Amino acid sequence: MITSQQDIRSCIEQFIHGTGYELITLDIHPDNSILVEVDHLGGTDVDFCGGLNRRLVDFLEQQGEPDYALEVGSVSLVAPFKTKMQFNKHLGHDVEVLQADGRKLRGQLVSVDDDSFSVDVEEKVTELTDAGKKKVRKQMVTHTWRYDEPKYVKYDLKF
Repeated sequence: MITSQQDIRSCIEQFIHGTGYELITLDIHPDNSILVEVDHLGGTDVDFCGGLNRRLVDFLEQQGEPDYALEVGSVSLVAPFKTKMQFNKHLGHDVEVLQADGRKLRGQLVSVDDDSFSVDVEEKVTELTDAGKKKVRKQMVTHTWRYDEPKYVKYDLKF
């Protein structure tokens, strides 16, 4: 059986302490495969991931782990955000928000604070003219959510 998740997490946190990196994902699967994903406001450096990989290999060997598969890397560009740092990293960028009711909104991430984040979304608004006719126009609407409200928030990758 693989070393405990808490022991591996401790090893990772010691390695990344003071570097500005955050542990985003630590998954240990029944087949002894381990997935580690880290992120950094300035982007993730492949040499840093290589150093973390070597540190984990040394740690697992010291623990007497005979059989495991280890993958260390950066978070996927299209993966949902898991930490506030990831929201800060994407401040000013376009994001996709899947709301609890299943509706998707796309817009620019305009603010991030301790409890919530806001996204400016261009929406169609119907107005009545003086002549009583309907007129549709677009306007920016700011939506604010607590971090735990949407099903997910992720970078809106456009080609």
